[in-house]
Amino acid sequence: MIIRKAVMDDVEYMHGIINKYAEERLMLARSRSMFYESLRDYTVVEHQGQVVGVGGLHILWADLGEIRSLAIAPDFVKQGVGRKLVQELEKQAKDLRIPKVFALTYQPGFFAKCGYTEISNKDLPHKVWKECINCPKFPDCDEHAVIKEI
Repeated sequence: MIIRKAVMDDVEYMHGIINKYAEERLMLARSRSMFYESLRDYTVVEHQGQVVGVGGLHILWADLGEIRSLAIAPDFVKQGVGRKLVQELEKQAKDLRIPKVFALTYQPGFFAKCGYTEISNKDLPHKVWKECINCPKFPDCDEHAVIKEI
């Protein structure tokens, strides 16, 4: 498996898998334009020339990054692909000297296995919520907040 930064050719896959999981209410939907605008945030996992996973590291402040839109192809779930991708995103945060990474997720158990601690959404800084205004669930977020010191 190869872990690499996402490129334009990956956007349709990224959009498709994330919105498939969103239809199942396992994550929030994302637009194509969001992926094009923030492509540099995203990393993919490739297996035999096919993208099988995606996740992003979005920088919010000098001391805080967010893992977002983490999705693994169904045939590759529970094979360590998600954990490897999280480790890569954490490495990117460490290389950028970002000391803390959080995620808003419907899968807190997965992140707990990766060393994250669940916290109250209210404990996150207000700057985290600036993009949430466009979410249909705002202000009643039902995602779980998890955080980890890198």
